[in-house]
Parts: sequence; structure tokens; C-alpha cells
Amino acid sequence: MDKFAKIKKLNQQLRSEMPDLKIADVPDDLNSQRQLLRALMNVRPPMSLDEDFLKLQDEVLSEEVKERGIINIDDISDTKPNIKLWQGDITRLKVDAIVNAANSALLGCFIPLHKCIDNAIHSAAGLQLRDACHKIIQEQGHNEPTGRAKITPAFNLPSKFVIHTVGPIIPANREPNAKEEDLLASCYKSCLEVAVENNLNSIAFCCISTGEFHFPNQRAAEIAIKAVTNFLKVKNNMKVIFNTFKDIDTAIYRSLFRSSS
Repeated sequence: MDKFAKIKKLNQQLRSEMPDLKIADVPDDLNSQRQLLRALMNVRPPMSLDEDFLKLQDEVLSEEVKERGIINIDDISDTKPNIKLWQGDITRLKVDAIVNAANSALLGCFIPLHKCIDNAIHSAAGLQLRDACHKIIQEQGHNEPTGRAKITPAFNLPSKFVIHTVGPIIPANREPNAKEEDLLASCYKSCLEVAVENNLNSIAFCCISTGEFHFPNQRAAEIAIKAVTNFLKVKNNMKVIFNTFKDIDTAIYRSLFRSSS
């Protein structure tokens, strides 16, 4: 069965699971059907996972990991001792853990084809990730507090684990206050603590709380670098990647690293 046939079969099963979902006609080509698959995965609520579906899904996602290209941590040069800066798709990084900027429900983004990192990570990891996060929330009996972190397997991602953290949400047109800055610093510290607790040696951070959560990029980077640098003074065997996606964040991090030299 080729990739196109696999994707069409996956779409048929997802649509049968959600019969009340209204879906517009989709062209019968590979790209359109693949976009439909991602959209259906995005909106599918946590429910039992069929083993045959997962086998087929994993084949498609594993193939796409290879197509995107895997970036090994040792292929990225150090910016500072044990600190690296890399711009690109975080789902390509082969590290012990990547960090997801999650929502408080930890279930991933339910907006079809949304461009946020939460959507990208869940879409590339597979439906098992939403199920694993759902189990965490069920067991603890409440949504995840801001500034804390939880760990799950990474499933179809090149990394071993995903560490999920909920950053502070800043109302538009307002600067973050001291409490919100402390909560963002806590996100980084909590992720690093979870990594140490699980005997991990490398972690890749996204730009937590920027973008959809409206934390100013410059201030967020300053807080991130300070929190990580302070942690590495104690745990100096941890390798940290600051993963940026936008040019503006890359420029900010480079400037901050140069000024601290």
C-alpha cells in the first residue's frame, strides 16, 4: 500500500469515528488528503485507539520524519557552553526531549491545521500523544497549572520525550507583570527539573508563551536565557537547545548571547 492509499484509509476511519463532523469535499490528491488527515487528527477527541489504525498512522508519520530530515543535537554548534541555538522545525530534532508550549488541558490544539507549535507537535507525534496527555489530566483530576511541566513519550517524533508546559497568557496590548515573568521562568525551570528527574541529558526549548500567548519576544528570551543559565550552573551536564522558528526570535537570541560574551 503506497502513502496515498494509507492516508485515504486513515481518513476513512477517522471520518467513521466522527460521523457528525461536517467536512467539505476534498480533492482526491495526495496533498489535499494529507491536509485532511491532519485536520481530522486535530479535531479528534481522546478516545480508544485502534491498533490497525495506529500501525498505519505510524508508518505514514515515520516516513514523513525521514522526509523532513532529522537534526542531531551534535550537528548543532554551541553558542555558549552546553547551550545551542537552532532555527527550524522542532519536530525534526533528535534530542532526549523537546518542549511543547501546551494549553492547560494538555490535549493539543483542536483548531484544524493551526500554525501553533502545539498543533505541529501533536500532528507529527500522532494520536497517541493526545491520549497520553488525556490520561495525565484524568489522573491528576485538574488542568495543568501555569509554570509546571509534564512528560510523555514522543511516539513518532525523533526525540525520546515531549515535555509539556503551560506558559502565562498575556492580554493583548499589555506588558507582562512580575508574576507572569516569574511564571515564565518557572516553565523553563520545571521542564529542566523534569528532564533531570527522568535522567535526560538534552532538551530543546521552543519560545514559550510568545506568539499565540502574546509574551513579548525580547523579554521572553531574556527570561529564558537567565533561567537556563542559572540551572546549568548546578546541572552543567545538561545540553540545551533554544529552538526558534521566526527570524525575529533568532535575531533576539543571537543579540543577547553576543551581549553576554
